[in-house]
Amino acid sequence: MAKGDKKTVIIIRKKKGGHVGHHGGAWKVAYADFVTAMMAFFMVMWILGMDQNLRNSVEGYFSNPVGFKKGYTAGKSPLSSGNSPGQVQQTPIRLVNRQKEEAELGSTGGRIKSRLKDAGLGALGDRIEIIQTAAGLRIELAEGQSGQEMFGMASTSMTPMLKKTLEIVAQELTPLRNPIVIEGHTDASQYAGLYSNWELSSDRANAARRVMEEAGLNPARVVEVRGMADRQLRYKENPLDPRNRRISIFLPFVTSLDEADSTGVVRGAG
Repeated sequence: MAKGDKKTVIIIRKKKGGHVGHHGGAWKVAYADFVTAMMAFFMVMWILGMDQNLRNSVEGYFSNPVGFKKGYTAGKSPLSSGNSPGQVQQTPIRLVNRQKEEAELGSTGGRIKSRLKDAGLGALGDRIEIIQTAAGLRIELAEGQSGQEMFGMASTSMTPMLKKTLEIVAQELTPLRNPIVIEGHTDASQYAGLYSNWELSSDRANAARRVMEEAGLNPARVVEVRGMADRQLRYKENPLDPRNRRISIFLPFVTSLDEADSTGVVRGAG
């Protein structure tokens, strides 16, 4: 080759990254689909575990989260009833919690009746009145016609039948979280001296409280013990009727449906 000849230089560049096809983003899409499917599956299982009332509440909420409220139908605007969306948004959760609480108290009342019957306490069990009111659950244990089935005459001495009944009631109320108010009621019989129906009804309510706490009821849940004397007679036409003597156990709802009580504070015991 002559001295003045020029050489041609050829440069070959190789592109790297041949593994891009193996590490693309397709797996991320598949994983996201899997996570979404699992979330939907667990939501379906959670909803299937609810009772029908709760399912209806959840359905109403997701159909119309802003407008859903007790008394509203899906699609109806709360603005037409004078409620702003900010006030209504918390209602579905509170309503669901309240319905769950009502169901718990209702089933508790049924179990108490059943256990008293199984324990052979039908005589007193038939006179136990369990009522779910707008404020909570009320359990009333009333004296019989003889006047000797709960307490001795003008005494806080409790019969074995009443003691066993209170123990069963306490055991069924123990798993709940509701506060408890215990009331004592007497008939209109009057007593000589300073000791009156006020003291007698209070002492009997306290005697019931002690038995229930000994049976396992948390003392911190008893928020009030009341002596009502003869001010709330069941048989007003006959103030001396022994059946006016009774012990009342009241469990106010923890969850309030009233906007003013949305803080969770219990507003009285009914």
